[in-house]
Amino acid sequence: MIKDTKIPKADSNKVYLETMGCQMNKLDSELVLSQLTEMGYELTDNPDDAGVVIYNTCSVRQHAEDKVISKIGNLKKRHKEKKDLTLAVIGCMAQRQGPKMQEENPQVDIVCGPGQIHRLGEEITKLQKTHAPIVMRNSKADMEKLEELDATRKNFNKEAPFSAYVRVIRGCSKFCHFCVVPFTRGLESSRPIDNIVEETKKLVDGGVKEITLLGQTVNSYHYVNGKAHTLADVMYRIHDFTGLERIRFVTSYPTDFHDEIMQAMATLPKACEYLHMPAQHGSDAVLKRMNRHYDRQQYVDVINKYRETVPNIAIASDIIVGFCGETEEEFEETKDLLREIRFKNNYIFQYSTRPKTHAEKELPDDIPLEVKKRRNHELLALQNSIAQEDNQKFIGQTFDVLVEGPSKKPHLNTIPDTPISQLHNIVNVSAKPKQAEPVANEEIIQLVGRTKGDYITVFNGPKSLIGQIVDVQIKKASAVTLFGELDS
Repeated sequence: MIKDTKIPKADSNKVYLETMGCQMNKLDSELVLSQLTEMGYELTDNPDDAGVVIYNTCSVRQHAEDKVISKIGNLKKRHKEKKDLTLAVIGCMAQRQGPKMQEENPQVDIVCGPGQIHRLGEEITKLQKTHAPIVMRNSKADMEKLEELDATRKNFNKEAPFSAYVRVIRGCSKFCHFCVVPFTRGLESSRPIDNIVEETKKLVDGGVKEITLLGQTVNSYHYVNGKAHTLADVMYRIHDFTGLERIRFVTSYPTDFHDEIMQAMATLPKACEYLHMPAQHGSDAVLKRMNRHYDRQQYVDVINKYRETVPNIAIASDIIVGFCGETEEEFEETKDLLREIRFKNNYIFQYSTRPKTHAEKELPDDIPLEVKKRRNHELLALQNSIAQEDNQKFIGQTFDVLVEGPSKKPHLNTIPDTPISQLHNIVNVSAKPKQAEPVANEEIIQLVGRTKGDYITVFNGPKSLIGQIVDVQIKKASAVTLFGELDS
């Protein structure tokens, strides 16, 4: 971590960073921001004010890459006219394209893969003096520096500073035939458990209440130091930290180290009853073409065992429609899987060919776009119907909700009316640790938070509850949102 480097004056010390893609990218952005602010850079939410503009990119789907190209294209004129503007593209797309990114977009000064972000601050400062573009791509030799960056970072979750991601495993070794991640983030590499624990302790001591343990295949975590450690061991090690209220983890692969994790979720009070475990498809034939290393029944069996072990667990998944050769009968099998599992929610995507993957080399992308769109819409409609029906069971129940902030959507008219004069009186936070009483006569706003099962919950309350855990009784429910009132 660079601390003493002097940076140029004027607006060249202002940084705008925009993040696209998965939670891994969000964490990488936090690490970059922590690095740059420690060097003296200032953050801005306006790219026009920034002397340094950074796009942290995703390469999982073509649409994500097209979005990046559009954004950096918009900066071409400004970059030509404004010599002190530094444009950096980091993340998976940067790793995948490498020098090609600058060849096709000469306004890009720095191309930086996710395995090189520890060097970004130093290279930005150097470039502002030399104006010599640079391409940095992942290297095994940089693992120690990345580990140092993780261990020394500050929490830069601006929207919810009481929540933080902690990486436990890097990369992926599954080589699914549709996926570019092993080529952009490298193979699976588990972090030392003591480093994970120390990083978590630092974040919790700084006020973080919710930790999400992160990995492309988080349940594949396996670190040997005298003895073998699994994700469950990490959960047990951090559970009793004073101030920590919730432990989550994403994303899980269906075949790795489940029994110990299930028991940890069932026995640790702070473990959230939430599992994100992508199925990707409901047809054995398609799963085999995808190289997913399990069949449909194995997936169902794992889900059923989680539900037997962890009461009220919420299950989320990812599904791809229109993968190479997908027939109508195979697509119907995915519909049947949704009806059988009844997921809390599903992230449903249309397949797009990714460079370097087995599918790109060996399997024709033979499903017409209009068919992909139709299947996508059908699956979304089915998922929404299932969630709408299942969520009605929550009406009348009371949940602990971690309040994330003001709701961004105007749901107020759909929330049962509670006299404002009563809201300050019915907020019961006295039983919850380290929580402040609402301020008398404080303005009542629409708030949003999440239950331990990751259900989005909207209700009215004073702004001072942001970052607190409160009791909310559910009054209405849609497919994606619960609506409630502060419980008396």
